[in-house]
Amino acid sequence: MCPSKTPDGEERGWIIPIGGAEDKENETTILRRYVELCGGRDADIVVIPTASRRADTGERYEALFTELGVAQVTAIDFDTRRDCEEKGRLSRIGQASGIFFTGGNQLRLTTLLGGTSVAKLIRQRNAQGAHVAGTSAGAAVLSEHMIAFGEEGGSPRAGSVRLAPGLGLTNRFIIDQHFRQRDRLGRLSTALAFNPFAIGIGLDEDTAAFIAPDNTLEVVGSGAVTVIDAAGLQFSSMDRIEEGEPVCLLGLSVHMLVSGATFNLHTRQASAGSLITPKE
Repeated sequence: MCPSKTPDGEERGWIIPIGGAEDKENETTILRRYVELCGGRDADIVVIPTASRRADTGERYEALFTELGVAQVTAIDFDTRRDCEEKGRLSRIGQASGIFFTGGNQLRLTTLLGGTSVAKLIRQRNAQGAHVAGTSAGAAVLSEHMIAFGEEGGSPRAGSVRLAPGLGLTNRFIIDQHFRQRDRLGRLSTALAFNPFAIGIGLDEDTAAFIAPDNTLEVVGSGAVTVIDAAGLQFSSMDRIEEGEPVCLLGLSVHMLVSGATFNLHTRQASAGSLITPKE
């Protein structure tokens, strides 16, 4: 699965994975920034609550985005794969300036949407300029390589993570959410031991990575983003150990980024960004 090709003369939309538990009642910094990207008061957002089994999830995000001044917001759920071929739903997604995936279970998203017309359309719309965001499970599913489930802990261990295909908006990174709160450094590092090409992005709660069309990631929110870069990996013991044993990894680069800091997914260069400017 590959990301859709951006048409000549157009610019890909932003990709915004959120670590879960984003502020919905006070400053709502992440959601406000997303609404601004999607057009502010002219934004047209489709919410996809399929990852959640709670009946009110879609309605809750409809209300949140309406309170933030969005002109039009519609929750569209998918209970069966047949729903993913329904022309009315496809047409509505095709009109949206923003597509937002709620949290829940990422495997529910991939088993219902994977390989369908909806999944293909979302990749196309992002390539054409629509901004796609997801929180928690909705963040995990955005990339080509998705963490399906795994074990908590700070050390990488063989068998501590299981990968599955995601929606494939990009193949540049692997997302892990609720990162610091659920102690997930080990499982994200293990995922990179399988595929050193990708960059690991660990998102704390109430923290988002706003990834621009030029592949520059900017951190927004109250927590941190842990970036693990395996491009300089010198050695991995993954191919010679048994299930449950710790993995030896030499040459990983790790960056701890907070709001305002950036990371270029193409050049793999980190920057303190706006943090360089002293506060008055």
